[in-house]
Amino acid sequence: MNKDWPEMAAQLTGAIKEVRLGSPEVTKAFSAMARAATEAGTLDSKTKELIALAISVAIRCDGCVAFHSQAAVKRGATREEIMEVMGMALYMGAGPSLMYAAQAVEAFDQFAAQAGTEPGSA
Repeated sequence: MNKDWPEMAAQLTGAIKEVRLGSPEVTKAFSAMARAATEAGTLDSKTKELIALAISVAIRCDGCVAFHSQAAVKRGATREEIMEVMGMALYMGAGPSLMYAAQAVEAFDQFAAQAGTEPGSA
């Protein structure tokens, strides 16, 4: 294991709370945008989280990998779906995305274990 992704998400949650307190209007607007973007529409919310996870890998954002892996687990993503999405992230982000794809799979597995679901199960 390279990183403790659930711990990273927990630590970032506290740090993000501080930013919310210091910049409430901006973070309130950001939260509203996040809700609107992830709400089910033509694409379901699981698909949108898979897209967000692929983008997290392509832009190399550790915190994004943590939160979107966690959200993918909560929305019922399977390990097979994660692997297919990592293929798209690799295609779009080349070699550096391979390093983040490995971390995203690790993060997904940790959150799935924490949630009591087997990687690969729906």
